Amino acid sequence: MTTTERHDLISVITDDHRQVEAVFSELEKRTGSPQHRRDLADHVIAELVRHSVAEEQYMYPAARKHLPNGDQIADHEIAEHAEAEQVMKQLENVEPTDPRFDQLLGQLIADIRHHVEDEENDLLPKLQQACSEEELRELGEKVLRAKEIAPTRPHPSAPDKPPANRILDPGAGLIDKIRDGLSGRSKNT
Repeated sequence: MTTTERHDLISVITDDHRQVEAVFSELEKRTGSPQHRRDLADHVIAELVRHSVAEEQYMYPAARKHLPNGDQIADHEIAEHAEAEQVMKQLENVEPTDPRFDQLLGQLIADIRHHVEDEENDLLPKLQQACSEEELRELGEKVLRAKEIAPTRPHPSAPDKPPANRILDPGAGLIDKIRDGLSGRSKNT
């Protein structure tokens, strides 16, 4: 079974990380039209938001439940999400021809790479050790389902912990999808 066919938590999260990294690499080349770069940035923002929402709904509560220092780890990861979400919100409103676009994009890429490194070198191995294969599979499936209805735009003031995030995120996701459709952004996310 290949990684893309596996739906355990570790595979789902690391697959997302690889897909985001591929877009980052393309953005760092600074090639293509300004609209192409805007489309790539919008796409990666949507993917990061969906990924973060799903982690906050399922992976971090699992860390809190299964790891001795789970609260500390989850709080740290959520704080990093909040910082990245602020940058994404700023980036959303900057034209790709504005010099701040590349500056904010560079900051976002650096922040996310640091976050990915933390998760892959610390949190994910700990969860893999602490959770059964069945739990990891169930968490992976929940993350995939959460991503389907998650928001596609940053909402820095939205709750990031259950139960409030599990209640409010699907509504924000629906509104974002309507906005994406009306703006034409849905073609790229």
